[in-house]
Amino acid sequence: METKFSEVKNYVNGSFTANGQDKMDVLSPLTGEVISTMPLSTEKDLDDAVKAAEAAYPAWSGMPIKERVQVFFKYKTLLEENIEELATLIHEENGKTIGEAKAEVEKSIELTEFACSMPQLIGGEVMEVSKGVECRIEHKPLGVVASIAPFNFPNMVPHWTLPNALVLGNTMVLKPSEQVPISANRIAELLKEAGLPDGVFNIVNGDKAIVEAICKNPGIKAVSFVGSTKVAQIVYKAATGTLKRCVALGGAKNHLLVLPDAHLDMTASNVVASMSGCAGQRCMAAAQMIGIGPVDHIVEKMCEEARKIIPGENLGSVISKQAKERIERYITDAENAGAKVLVDGRGCTVEGKEGGFYVGPTIIDHVTPDMAISKEEVFGPVVSIIRTKDLDEAIDLENSSPYGNAAAVFTQSGGLARQVMDRASAGMIGVNIGVPVPREPFSFGGWNDSKFGVCDITGKSSIEFWTQLKKTTTKWNPDAKTNWMS
Repeated sequence: METKFSEVKNYVNGSFTANGQDKMDVLSPLTGEVISTMPLSTEKDLDDAVKAAEAAYPAWSGMPIKERVQVFFKYKTLLEENIEELATLIHEENGKTIGEAKAEVEKSIELTEFACSMPQLIGGEVMEVSKGVECRIEHKPLGVVASIAPFNFPNMVPHWTLPNALVLGNTMVLKPSEQVPISANRIAELLKEAGLPDGVFNIVNGDKAIVEAICKNPGIKAVSFVGSTKVAQIVYKAATGTLKRCVALGGAKNHLLVLPDAHLDMTASNVVASMSGCAGQRCMAAAQMIGIGPVDHIVEKMCEEARKIIPGENLGSVISKQAKERIERYITDAENAGAKVLVDGRGCTVEGKEGGFYVGPTIIDHVTPDMAISKEEVFGPVVSIIRTKDLDEAIDLENSSPYGNAAAVFTQSGGLARQVMDRASAGMIGVNIGVPVPREPFSFGGWNDSKFGVCDITGKSSIEFWTQLKKTTTKWNPDAKTNWMS
């Protein structure tokens, strides 16, 4: 069967390979149609990629970082030159709007730009600790590392890891989500065009079996994972159980605390944009709003803003039929439990794309903490509203969540905002910002059940994850006066 895109292949040692593996279809969530096929790789396919990465490691890690980074200066330019094509790939395989897809590539460009600054960030330290005796500390790469990426950001999340890990001297195996594998092949082509040596970056496609193989492969020294909390816990335990480093990012149930004095237009537009951007399929989306005191005027304005969001125009699809059904089930269950659906996105279709997987923007008021929609990650364009009498009760609700990616507060009071900043149990806090994602060089990472492992996955914090410290003590002057330190 002819498809819109050519067959997705593994990428090993600088070449695309097809070894006769079993295949699975890749569907476009925009239409429900098959747009490509993807290999279900075997453990041997992974072994081949790891061996290629091991063979490339000595030369790549032995190259001065100032030389390694030149590849990524060229690669950043190629991302900029190909942004339209890259955004189209994201749009087709993930379902987000072209505007959101371009923003994703722009974030990838920023991440690559940060990696280009690494020579200025990891300069070794040296000190004369005694007469004629010097101590030196240097960051050294780990070896072969692996990155397991999710469906919701097929371009950006791989760039959370690959530019920093590679510039720092590691070699890598990327496992893209089986739902969105097309973008990764184009990333590989651009890296090769930028001059990345063969074997430094490899791609192995597949499903759960390849994730399990990555966790136990003895040649892989570190694993990064982004996905659901349930799977993040499994990956973290499996990877660390074989003595690898691992940072595994999970899901979220982000709370937006809204006080009556919040700026009306800014708050309403921010909350709605946060819950509906990327069809709500991001771990920083507004999942739960806590209305503190009399906030009916803000809720009414939110509903007005939500009705401006039209599926197929300024709202993309969700990733699959199963996701659509799950999201709509959460809405129905909340309604049956007594919540009030103010804006209803169920049963949505787009003309000409009736086979696509669309859920309209949804606002649900008078949700209670015991409802499933209040406790579990919905991952769709849905915000549920819980009412509380004061800020203390709201913060207690936020802190009762097992997750801890983000929390935000909307208020004009600096003192009340400070309370949330200090007391909310989340790794990323927003004040009058619905999606408080840090920009480089600040790192991305949550708390509690939203992250397992130490260090963050981006920014300066990632340097500690992707490298190990080598300490060297030297003495060349035999005539120097000695003491207990020398």
